[in-house]
Amino acid sequence: MKIIKMLCTQSDCYKVGRKISPKGLMLHSVGCSQPNPYVFQRIWNKARVNACVHAVLGPDGTVLQCLEWNRRGWHAGGAANNTHIGIEMTEPATIKYIGGSNWKDLDPVKTKAHVLATYKTAVELFAKLCKDYKLDPLKDGVILSHSEGHKRGVASNHGDVEHIWSRFGLTMNGFRNDVKKAIYTVVVKSVASVSKPVQPTVKPLGYLVKVTAWFLNYRTGPGVNYKKRGSIRKNQVYTIVDEKYGWGKLKSGAGWINLKYVNRV
Repeated sequence: MKIIKMLCTQSDCYKVGRKISPKGLMLHSVGCSQPNPYVFQRIWNKARVNACVHAVLGPDGTVLQCLEWNRRGWHAGGAANNTHIGIEMTEPATIKYIGGSNWKDLDPVKTKAHVLATYKTAVELFAKLCKDYKLDPLKDGVILSHSEGHKRGVASNHGDVEHIWSRFGLTMNGFRNDVKKAIYTVVVKSVASVSKPVQPTVKPLGYLVKVTAWFLNYRTGPGVNYKKRGSIRKNQVYTIVDEKYGWGKLKSGAGWINLKYVNRV
Protein backbone atom coordinates (compact mmCIF):
# COMPACT_ATOMS: atom_id res chain seq x y z
CA MET A 1 0.00 0.00 0.00
CA LYS A 2 1.34 3.40 -1.01
CA ILE A 3 -0.33 6.51 0.40
CA ILE A 4 0.01 9.59 -1.80
CA LYS A 5 -1.29 12.81 -0.27
CA MET A 6 -2.85 15.10 -2.86
CA LEU A 7 -5.33 17.20 -0.91
CA CYS A 8 -8.33 18.79 -2.63
CA THR A 9 -7.57 22.25 -1.33
CA GLN A 10 -9.75 23.94 -4.00
CA SER A 11 -12.84 21.94 -2.99
CA ASP A 12 -15.59 23.74 -1.08
CA CYS A 13 -15.62 20.71 1.23
CA TYR A 14 -11.97 21.35 2.12
CA LYS A 15 -12.45 25.11 2.47
CA VAL A 16 -15.32 24.71 4.95
CA GLY A 17 -12.68 23.28 7.27
CA ARG A 18 -14.92 21.25 9.57
CA LYS A 19 -13.21 18.51 11.60
CA ILE A 20 -14.46 15.19 12.93
CA SER A 21 -13.33 12.70 15.53
CA PRO A 22 -13.57 9.52 13.42
CA LYS A 23 -15.87 6.89 14.92
CA GLY A 24 -15.88 4.66 11.86
CA LEU A 25 -15.01 4.10 8.21
CA MET A 26 -17.35 3.97 5.20
CA LEU A 27 -16.44 2.13 2.02
CA HIS A 28 -17.70 3.35 -1.37
CA SER A 29 -17.25 2.37 -5.01
CA VAL A 30 -17.05 5.11 -7.63
CA GLY A 31 -19.96 3.88 -9.77
CA CYS A 32 -18.31 4.20 -13.19
CA SER A 33 -15.73 2.33 -15.24
CA GLN A 34 -12.72 4.46 -14.37
CA PRO A 35 -9.69 2.74 -12.78
CA ASN A 36 -7.50 5.85 -12.39
CA PRO A 37 -7.81 7.55 -8.95
CA TYR A 38 -6.17 10.77 -10.20
CA VAL A 39 -9.16 11.45 -12.45
CA PHE A 40 -11.42 11.68 -9.41
CA GLN A 41 -9.03 13.89 -7.47
CA ARG A 42 -9.07 16.32 -10.38
CA ILE A 43 -12.89 16.27 -10.52
CA TRP A 44 -13.27 16.91 -6.78
CA ASN A 45 -10.54 19.54 -6.49
CA LYS A 46 -12.75 22.37 -7.74
CA ALA A 47 -15.24 24.86 -6.39
CA ARG A 48 -18.97 24.05 -6.57
CA VAL A 49 -18.45 20.28 -6.60
CA ASN A 50 -20.72 18.69 -4.00
CA ALA A 51 -18.61 15.61 -3.22
CA CYS A 52 -15.18 14.87 -1.79
CA VAL A 53 -13.92 11.76 -0.04
CA HIS A 54 -10.88 11.17 2.13
CA ALA A 55 -9.17 8.81 -0.30
CA VAL A 56 -9.66 6.86 -3.51
CA LEU A 57 -7.98 3.51 -4.16
CA GLY A 58 -6.33 2.25 -7.34
CA PRO A 59 -5.70 -1.38 -8.32
CA ASP A 60 -1.91 -0.97 -8.00
CA GLY A 61 -2.01 -0.38 -4.24
CA THR A 62 -2.24 3.40 -4.54
CA VAL A 63 -4.16 5.26 -1.83
CA LEU A 64 -4.70 8.78 -3.14
CA GLN A 65 -5.51 10.84 -0.05
CA CYS A 66 -7.74 13.84 -0.85
CA LEU A 67 -8.61 15.06 2.66
CA GLU A 68 -6.93 14.82 6.04
CA TRP A 69 -8.45 11.87 7.86
CA ASN A 70 -10.00 14.09 10.54
CA ARG A 71 -11.51 16.63 8.10
CA ARG A 72 -15.24 16.25 7.51
CA GLY A 73 -15.85 14.82 4.04
CA TRP A 74 -18.81 14.91 1.68
CA HIS A 75 -19.17 11.23 0.85
CA ALA A 76 -22.18 9.71 2.58
CA GLY A 77 -25.00 12.08 1.71
CA GLY A 78 -26.13 11.81 5.33
CA ALA A 79 -25.14 11.91 9.00
CA ALA A 80 -22.20 9.52 8.47
CA ASN A 81 -20.25 12.53 7.16
CA ASN A 82 -20.03 13.64 10.79
CA THR A 83 -18.62 10.36 12.08
CA HIS A 84 -17.02 8.28 9.33
CA ILE A 85 -13.97 8.56 7.10
CA GLY A 86 -15.06 7.94 3.49
CA ILE A 87 -12.99 5.78 1.12
CA GLU A 88 -13.80 5.20 -2.58
CA MET A 89 -12.59 2.22 -4.60
CA THR A 90 -12.07 2.68 -8.33
CA GLU A 91 -13.83 0.34 -10.74
CA PRO A 92 -12.35 -1.48 -13.76
CA ALA A 93 -12.53 -0.16 -17.30
CA THR A 94 -13.92 -3.58 -18.29
CA ILE A 95 -17.45 -3.03 -16.97
CA LYS A 96 -20.39 -1.18 -18.49
CA TYR A 97 -23.36 0.11 -16.51
CA ILE A 98 -26.70 -0.78 -18.07
CA GLY A 99 -29.07 0.90 -15.61
CA GLY A 100 -28.98 1.76 -11.93
CA SER A 101 -26.35 -0.37 -10.20
CA ASN A 102 -26.59 -3.14 -12.83
CA TRP A 103 -23.54 -3.71 -14.98
CA LYS A 104 -22.19 -5.93 -17.73
CA ASP A 105 -18.76 -7.58 -17.47
CA LEU A 106 -16.79 -7.08 -20.69
CA ASP A 107 -13.68 -8.98 -19.57
CA PRO A 108 -14.24 -11.22 -16.52
CA VAL A 109 -10.54 -11.96 -15.96
CA LYS A 110 -9.46 -8.31 -15.89
CA THR A 111 -12.54 -7.24 -13.94
CA LYS A 112 -11.90 -9.80 -11.21
CA ALA A 113 -8.22 -8.86 -11.00
CA HIS A 114 -9.09 -5.19 -10.47
CA VAL A 115 -11.78 -5.89 -7.88
CA LEU A 116 -9.58 -8.23 -5.84
CA ALA A 117 -6.63 -5.82 -6.01
CA THR A 118 -8.65 -2.85 -4.73
CA TYR A 119 -10.19 -5.11 -2.06
CA LYS A 120 -6.70 -5.93 -0.81
CA THR A 121 -5.71 -2.26 -0.67
CA ALA A 122 -8.95 -1.41 1.13
CA VAL A 123 -8.23 -4.08 3.77
CA GLU A 124 -4.75 -2.65 4.36
CA LEU A 125 -5.92 0.96 4.58
CA PHE A 126 -8.84 0.18 6.86
CA ALA A 127 -6.53 -1.83 9.11
CA LYS A 128 -4.14 1.13 9.35
CA LEU A 129 -6.93 3.60 10.12
CA CYS A 130 -8.52 1.28 12.69
CA LYS A 131 -5.14 0.98 14.40
CA ASP A 132 -4.48 4.74 14.25
CA TYR A 133 -7.90 5.70 15.63
CA LYS A 134 -8.27 2.72 18.00
CA LEU A 135 -11.37 1.40 16.23
CA ASP A 136 -12.63 -2.17 16.50
CA PRO A 137 -13.55 -3.26 12.95
CA LEU A 138 -15.94 -5.90 14.29
CA LYS A 139 -17.90 -3.51 16.49
CA ASP A 140 -21.35 -2.70 15.16
CA GLY A 141 -21.39 0.36 12.90
CA VAL A 142 -17.64 0.97 12.79
CA ILE A 143 -17.05 -0.28 9.23
CA LEU A 144 -19.95 0.21 6.83
CA SER A 145 -20.51 0.15 3.10
CA HIS A 146 -22.51 3.00 1.58
CA SER A 147 -25.52 0.71 1.16
CA GLU A 148 -25.30 -0.43 4.79
CA GLY A 149 -25.17 3.23 5.81
CA HIS A 150 -28.38 3.85 3.89
CA LYS A 151 -30.13 0.99 5.69
CA ARG A 152 -29.15 2.63 8.98
CA GLY A 153 -30.42 6.01 7.84
CA VAL A 154 -27.01 7.70 7.85
CA ALA A 155 -26.26 7.69 4.09
CA SER A 156 -28.02 8.26 0.77
CA ASN A 157 -29.60 5.46 -1.24
CA HIS A 158 -26.72 3.80 -3.11
CA GLY A 159 -25.91 0.15 -3.79
CA ASP A 160 -22.15 0.19 -3.29
CA VAL A 161 -20.04 -1.71 -2.58
CA GLU A 162 -22.09 -4.87 -2.68
CA HIS A 163 -23.29 -4.26 -6.26
CA ILE A 164 -19.70 -4.99 -7.40
CA TRP A 165 -18.55 -7.42 -4.74
CA SER A 166 -21.50 -9.81 -4.86
CA ARG A 167 -20.31 -11.31 -8.18
CA PHE A 168 -16.99 -12.31 -6.65
CA GLY A 169 -18.21 -13.80 -3.38
CA LEU A 170 -17.02 -10.79 -1.36
CA THR A 171 -19.07 -9.56 1.59
CA MET A 172 -18.84 -6.78 4.13
CA ASN A 173 -18.72 -9.28 6.98
CA GLY A 174 -15.77 -10.98 5.32
CA PHE A 175 -14.14 -7.60 4.77
CA ARG A 176 -14.50 -6.63 8.43
CA ASN A 177 -12.91 -9.93 9.47
CA ASP A 178 -10.04 -9.45 7.01
CA VAL A 179 -9.43 -5.94 8.39
CA LYS A 180 -9.32 -7.33 11.93
CA LYS A 181 -6.71 -9.90 10.92
CA ALA A 182 -4.60 -7.28 9.13
CA ILE A 183 -4.40 -4.68 11.90
CA TYR A 184 -1.06 -5.89 13.25
CA THR A 185 0.49 -6.94 9.95
CA VAL A 186 -0.23 -4.05 7.56
CA VAL A 187 2.78 -2.18 6.20
CA VAL A 188 2.70 1.24 4.56
CA LYS A 189 5.51 0.99 2.02
CA SER A 190 5.81 4.72 1.49
CA VAL A 191 3.97 7.92 2.21
CA ALA A 192 4.39 10.72 -0.30
CA SER A 193 3.07 14.26 -0.34
CA VAL A 194 2.41 15.99 -3.62
CA SER A 195 2.09 19.77 -3.39
CA LYS A 196 1.25 20.31 -7.06
CA PRO A 197 -1.23 17.92 -8.72
CA VAL A 198 0.23 15.69 -11.41
CA GLN A 199 -1.82 15.48 -14.59
CA PRO A 200 -3.27 11.99 -15.09
CA THR A 201 -1.95 10.06 -18.06
CA VAL A 202 -5.49 9.12 -19.08
CA LYS A 203 -8.03 11.41 -20.67
CA PRO A 204 -10.68 12.83 -18.34
CA LEU A 205 -14.18 11.46 -18.68
CA GLY A 206 -16.06 13.37 -21.37
CA TYR A 207 -18.14 12.19 -24.33
CA LEU A 208 -21.16 13.16 -26.42
CA VAL A 209 -24.59 11.53 -26.16
CA LYS A 210 -27.83 11.94 -28.11
CA VAL A 211 -31.16 11.72 -26.25
CA THR A 212 -33.40 8.84 -27.42
CA ALA A 213 -36.44 9.53 -25.19
CA TRP A 214 -39.02 12.14 -26.22
CA PHE A 215 -38.46 13.96 -22.94
CA LEU A 216 -35.67 13.10 -20.50
CA ASN A 217 -35.61 14.54 -16.98
CA TYR A 218 -32.40 15.84 -15.48
CA ARG A 219 -32.00 15.76 -11.71
CA THR A 220 -29.79 17.20 -8.99
CA GLY A 221 -28.02 13.87 -8.48
CA PRO A 222 -27.50 10.39 -10.00
CA GLY A 223 -30.85 8.73 -9.25
CA VAL A 224 -34.63 9.09 -9.35
CA ASN A 225 -34.64 9.97 -5.64
CA TYR A 226 -32.97 13.29 -6.45
CA LYS A 227 -35.02 16.40 -7.21
CA LYS A 228 -36.07 16.99 -10.82
CA ARG A 229 -34.62 20.19 -12.30
CA GLY A 230 -36.09 20.07 -15.81
CA SER A 231 -36.18 18.02 -18.98
CA ILE A 232 -34.43 17.82 -22.36
CA ARG A 233 -35.81 16.71 -25.72
CA LYS A 234 -35.19 13.83 -28.08
CA ASN A 235 -32.21 14.05 -30.50
CA GLN A 236 -30.50 16.80 -28.51
CA VAL A 237 -26.74 16.22 -28.04
CA TYR A 238 -24.99 16.78 -24.70
CA THR A 239 -21.59 16.19 -23.15
CA ILE A 240 -21.27 13.82 -20.18
CA VAL A 241 -18.39 14.60 -17.79
CA ASP A 242 -19.04 12.14 -14.97
CA GLU A 243 -20.82 8.82 -14.41
CA LYS A 244 -22.33 7.18 -11.35
CA TYR A 245 -24.74 4.24 -11.07
CA GLY A 246 -25.78 4.40 -14.72
CA TRP A 247 -26.37 8.17 -14.65
CA GLY A 248 -24.35 10.85 -16.43
CA LYS A 249 -23.55 14.40 -15.34
CA LEU A 250 -24.15 17.12 -17.92
CA LYS A 251 -21.16 19.33 -18.71
CA SER A 252 -23.31 22.44 -18.29
CA GLY A 253 -23.79 21.59 -14.62
CA ALA A 254 -27.58 21.50 -15.06
CA GLY A 255 -27.85 18.04 -13.53
CA TRP A 256 -27.74 14.28 -14.13
CA ILE A 257 -29.55 12.13 -16.72
CA ASN A 258 -30.23 8.41 -16.93
CA LEU A 259 -27.82 6.98 -19.52
CA LYS A 260 -30.37 4.30 -20.43
CA TYR A 261 -32.14 6.90 -22.58
CA VAL A 262 -29.19 8.16 -24.63
CA ASN A 263 -26.79 6.84 -27.26
CA ARG A 264 -23.13 7.77 -27.62
CA VAL A 265 -22.28 9.79 -30.72
